[in-house]
Amino acid sequence: MTTATTSQAEVDRLVDLLRGRTFTVLTGAGVSTDSGIPDYRGPDSPPRNPMTYQQFVGDEGFRRHYWARNHVGWRHMRRTEPNDGHRALARMEQRGLVTGVITQNVDLLHQAAGSERVIDLHGHYNEVICLQCGTVISRTQMHERLEALNPDFSREVGDVEIAPDADAVIDSTAGFRVPACTVCGGMLKPYIVYFGENVPKERVARAFAMVDSGEALLVAGSSLAVMSGLRFVRHAHKNGMPVAIVNRGTTRGDELATLHLHTGTSETLQALDAAL
Repeated sequence: MTTATTSQAEVDRLVDLLRGRTFTVLTGAGVSTDSGIPDYRGPDSPPRNPMTYQQFVGDEGFRRHYWARNHVGWRHMRRTEPNDGHRALARMEQRGLVTGVITQNVDLLHQAAGSERVIDLHGHYNEVICLQCGTVISRTQMHERLEALNPDFSREVGDVEIAPDADAVIDSTAGFRVPACTVCGGMLKPYIVYFGENVPKERVARAFAMVDSGEALLVAGSSLAVMSGLRFVRHAHKNGMPVAIVNRGTTRGDELATLHLHTGTSETLQALDAAL
């Protein structure tokens, strides 16, 4: 299957590279854009300034602003569904072609599509952790507590632009109230890895092992702008493993890639699934 944005010649080059090889897939925000979740650095994306870990833990105003935006954006995130690209990867895993998916996304859409071997490199959006005692609660529980403290907030802000990571674009969050941990009174944070925060070493080790379990690496929908994803491309290249990138726009891994297709991920992954 091809479209106007994915030529047969481009698909053929990707198929030729991956045919006869098992491969690990590294995905970024571009894989989820067709599910209605905007990406960070796509050619048509507005500038994004994600909150850093240091800002979140060090400033009550930043923390309040984050939870207010997240409270609104979460309504959208929990309604999103996998797209054709997610489903194509799940089918290729079931056929033994994809050894696993390492995703930089927190949306859990790979699992919803049926992928079973998934490493959520940056965590996922549906849990919240206390930074003091380590208690973990569901995002649904956090929503109920935020709603109880701010019953009219969502209605007052109305329809807003949704940004990545269950965030919403809201200018004024003054007066928004954020609950503390019910166990110890500590600070609650989404159970995801923020900018400026390190991915747990054990998770990184599992991801490297997943890359090594395949015979090639396919990057889909990531500009590889941050080291948490780029290191796997460097690792694969260093070990002589073919690297294919499917991403609209340049990436930091282009000089290491065997092939880079400047195409959309959904149609390209569908075409790859059909051809292999």
